[in-house]
Amino acid sequence: MKFGPLPLDQAKGAILAHSLQLDGRKIAKGTALTVEDLGDLSAAGRTEVIAARLEPGDLHEDAAAQALARAIVPDEAAQGLRISGAGAGRVNLYATTCGVVALDRARLEEVNAVDPMISIATVPDYHRVDANGMVATIKIIAYGVPEAQLDQAARDAGGAMRVLPPVYRNATLIETRVTEETPSAKGRAAMAGRLERMGMELTDRVVVPHREQELAEAILAAPGEVIMVLTGSATSDPMDVAPEALRHAGGEVTRFGMPVDPGNLLFIGKLGEKPVIGLPGCARSPALNGADWVLERVICGVDVTSADIAAMGVGGLLKEIPTRPMPRRSAPGNRGTG
Repeated sequence: MKFGPLPLDQAKGAILAHSLQLDGRKIAKGTALTVEDLGDLSAAGRTEVIAARLEPGDLHEDAAAQALARAIVPDEAAQGLRISGAGAGRVNLYATTCGVVALDRARLEEVNAVDPMISIATVPDYHRVDANGMVATIKIIAYGVPEAQLDQAARDAGGAMRVLPPVYRNATLIETRVTEETPSAKGRAAMAGRLERMGMELTDRVVVPHREQELAEAILAAPGEVIMVLTGSATSDPMDVAPEALRHAGGEVTRFGMPVDPGNLLFIGKLGEKPVIGLPGCARSPALNGADWVLERVICGVDVTSADIAAMGVGGLLKEIPTRPMPRRSAPGNRGTG
């Protein structure tokens, strides 16, 4: 592609680089200049324009963006993605369902490494999306790129992103109480909202005393496809009431604690084929916390390992709350957030 000043008598079909305002009308940047455009420019006293001219072997920005999108998303239905139309060298990718986005980071980085004029920007890996939420934008930065460069960028990009939809329909939330009083409905409401946006619902409310035996029985009896436990007293050790109750029920704990704040005091395990998540106390708030990252992946059928949770620490400082009586940065012996 050639770019720069062009005499008007050589500019037919060239792509205007900067918008021009004439008497009575505007010629927008990106316009392929016509004889009429050039006549109007000449009448306005102009002798040249700044423009781009594609050479043999070049692809127009819109065609290149569309081609790259089709290479990355060869099967829209299977990948849970919708490709938008092209304009100004840009094509957007949208989720067709709620869920989490799974990215092949290495392959997408290869796309961006071929030519600075060929780019794709995405949401983070495992980012939660709603149906019709934007997942990525493909932008051809110049007015055209060599087709050979586009082919190289697209070569191994097929299927490098997809939306994983929810695989469960419902969940049971078991709450424990440390007194005779029923816990506030705030926590249940927050969790119901999290599930609703993923197309799931909560089964009937279950509240039991904060004791291992009663909690184990409730875990065994839980009808939901996913089991969540929200304790009235924070779970502060792998041998505390809630993890021990899961073991007593015949389940296993695969990870206690996570390097995400708020959300440190989470545990995850299973009872047979059912995922079990011990929620930190901060899950009573609808604000983002570490439990969201785990819950969203579990709901979408991702096997969340101890190593996966360990890796969440980089980028896992989600929020400092200045209204806390003793901020984390200065609190001696702080046990973390629930």
